[in-house]
Amino acid sequence: MIKEYLEIGKITSTHGIKGEMRFQPWCDGPEFLAKFKTLYFDKKGEKAVKIKARPNGEMAILKIDGIDTVEEAAKLRDKVLYMKRSDAKLSDGQYFIQELMDCTVYDADDESICYGVLTDVSQTGANDVWHIEKDGKEYLIPAIPPVVISTDVEAGVIKIRPLRGIFDDED
Repeated sequence: MIKEYLEIGKITSTHGIKGEMRFQPWCDGPEFLAKFKTLYFDKKGEKAVKIKARPNGEMAILKIDGIDTVEEAAKLRDKVLYMKRSDAKLSDGQYFIQELMDCTVYDADDESICYGVLTDVSQTGANDVWHIEKDGKEYLIPAIPPVVISTDVEAGVIKIRPLRGIFDDED
């Protein structure tokens, strides 16, 4: 589902004495985060903050305007920040993981077959692995072109052609 505001990461600790913070990005990485000038303290976009971010390994160093001491920064530890979806530019066919969550997964060749709901995504390096849940069972499918046939996050529908044996007991 397309969401107007998406979680982008979490403040994990302070950095130095001038109000900077260590930030764990939940996006494509600290370089992606560094492109933003405004983030939000809520998923409705009501509490905007101006930021500057720079990569620091897998983390980012974040400076929020108005937070100028280590004490002020420490109060924000574990705070999740949000980005405005329209501030990010994605290529056609690319989606944020949060937009894939809760999409219903159907068979690409027989839409009467529902495999369940996408509940999680594991990033393995080679390809993402999608977690599909149905009737209390979890199934793992590789998010690769031969398997994922179409994705319509606006409609909340994904169509797949699963590998043999994932949803049945075939050899």
